[in-house]
Amino acid sequence: MNDHRKIIKAYSNGDFLQGNNARILRILSEYLEPESRMSEQKVKDTIVFFGSARIQPLDESQRKFDDMMKRMESGAKKPDEEEMNRASRAVRLSRYYEDASALAQLIVPWASALEGRGKRLVICSGGGPGIMEAANRGASAAGGKSIGLSISLPMEQGANKYISEELAFEFHYFFMRKFWFVYPAKAVVIFPGGFGTLDEAFEVLTLVQTGKIREKMPVLFYGEDYWRDILHLEALSRWGMISPEDLELIHFCDEPHQAFEILKREIERTYGNAD
Repeated sequence: MNDHRKIIKAYSNGDFLQGNNARILRILSEYLEPESRMSEQKVKDTIVFFGSARIQPLDESQRKFDDMMKRMESGAKKPDEEEMNRASRAVRLSRYYEDASALAQLIVPWASALEGRGKRLVICSGGGPGIMEAANRGASAAGGKSIGLSISLPMEQGANKYISEELAFEFHYFFMRKFWFVYPAKAVVIFPGGFGTLDEAFEVLTLVQTGKIREKMPVLFYGEDYWRDILHLEALSRWGMISPEDLELIHFCDEPHQAFEILKREIERTYGNAD
């Protein structure tokens, strides 16, 4: 009679690996696995796009608006004022989806022509819909690879289909996801967004202001009307909470070619040929 038992090795013990005692291993995994994959794909540095998951492509938002207007004209149930405002606002905001895609398409051929080993200034997004999808979509349309750093959330939306398959990541820990946004980044472009976008924007600004990012990283706020309405950063300077020169960390822009020229100028000023 064979009384030998099969004993599970620690690294094969799923209950242990998912428990509290192995949290440090899971954190390390979210550092080491992306590092390994990016190294395999020869990703040297990135340009990060932040922005709302709620902003839709223009054709999608316009179709929804037109359908609503047709229902009104046919005598069907009239949408209430809030529904009309929401549909109209979605069409206006869609320009940022189109602009994010256009900007990514401008960056890819420039980045591909840069000297140096590895893939240069790879487009990186949060991996979801909205502005994130637009950035990955623009990179794909220009023939470039792009990164998606998605996060597991209760209201799961899934990664968008335009991310390069070998560069699609899903994180559990927000702070490890933020690390991978910032660590390889040479620039950040911040499109209109909500709490999450503001959190990401001020994290980057704090790191740049305090010198934790060693080189001066260009931070572009795309959509000046939106951001001037949301942010009143001059008041921070007026109250003495930041230095007047801290306001120079930010560039405002409103058009893809304008944003591209700022990125190109600032990256080349800091890194030469982005080396």
